[in-house]
Amino acid sequence: MTRYRALLLFSLSFVPCGQLACGEGAGNAGYASVETDGAPVVARYGELVLSSYSNALEKAQSLASALDELGTVPSTESFSRAKAAWLASRPDYLQTEAFRFYGGPIDDEDGPEGRINAWPMDEVYMDYVEGNPMGGIISNSTQYPDLAPDTLKALNLIGGEENIATGYHAIEFLLWGQDSSPTGPGARPLSDYLPAESPSAARRATYLRSLGQVLTSDLASVRDQWVDSGTTYRKAFAALPVKTAIGLILTGIGSLSGAELTHERLQVAYDTKSQEDEHSCFSDNTHVDHVNDELGIVNVYLGRIGDDDGPGLDDLVAARDPALDREMKERMLAAQQAIGSIPKPFDQALVGDDAAPGRIQIKAAIDALKAQTETLTKVAKILNVPLNLE
Repeated sequence: MTRYRALLLFSLSFVPCGQLACGEGAGNAGYASVETDGAPVVARYGELVLSSYSNALEKAQSLASALDELGTVPSTESFSRAKAAWLASRPDYLQTEAFRFYGGPIDDEDGPEGRINAWPMDEVYMDYVEGNPMGGIISNSTQYPDLAPDTLKALNLIGGEENIATGYHAIEFLLWGQDSSPTGPGARPLSDYLPAESPSAARRATYLRSLGQVLTSDLASVRDQWVDSGTTYRKAFAALPVKTAIGLILTGIGSLSGAELTHERLQVAYDTKSQEDEHSCFSDNTHVDHVNDELGIVNVYLGRIGDDDGPGLDDLVAARDPALDREMKERMLAAQQAIGSIPKPFDQALVGDDAAPGRIQIKAAIDALKAQTETLTKVAKILNVPLNLE
């Protein structure tokens, strides 16, 4: 859902190769086939997705409660609690991004991803910015008298993909405001929520409460599609041929590793050196986003729920090619270390020439993610499953 997607999407696909070319039967003599040994991996994946979205929803509900409190009783304490709740909600959601990119309930034709985590945003579409104190939906009560959840959903992405009206980053902007500080996040004043000090305070509070309702409703709708009952998406996913399901699982983490995290979230910001191109630019929380996106990839590959691993893709790969499994785990560890070593705040790591320490580390993370994505293509090949990466 970004302005760069059309320029940055790339395609890598191959037709499932023949038995000998892919090493069918190589490795562990007890290995039967993806169709046989892959079924527990697909089942485990369904459990992981449900658990992850349940965690994300729980944190979003806590955030919505904090936004209600801020809107009802604005104070220094409620303002701080709302910001803390936003920060606490991000890791769990970012880990779910490993379940995107293959037309599942989060980002199919009717999926709510564009209402949940779209970025970058044109801030003045929603509220005032420096140089335009009366900008945005919030200030324009004549054109936008109603700020109910359904209204905001209808306004999201209208007229341009930067016209973001809902989601985590809309909430982030209403909590922190524009970030003009070289050392810290934005500094939106509490007075923006005090009716005695801001003519838009009541509308801003209403807008914020509606954002919490939209976020929790959208996440609940996705979570419910991964419940193992009725006619949910999870039931349909489990009924797919095992190779097809494994291919979708790999497409999710491969697309996140490559087109999304490597290119849109790191390479673009590295090239432009623009704070506007970092993921959570208002709160300076971008480093947390990147770390948890990578953690989501790790969770899927290992079949990890909490502290419990497997059955995972690693079991299938190790049975066929132990060396490739070790390579994949080394690639993931290298990516985690490189991303975690980017100096904070991320926007300051972008500046300077290419010899600047921050830019060196961002480039190292980009290179580590590229290597990880390349190894994921080898994983798909050894498992003899189709892979279509954005």
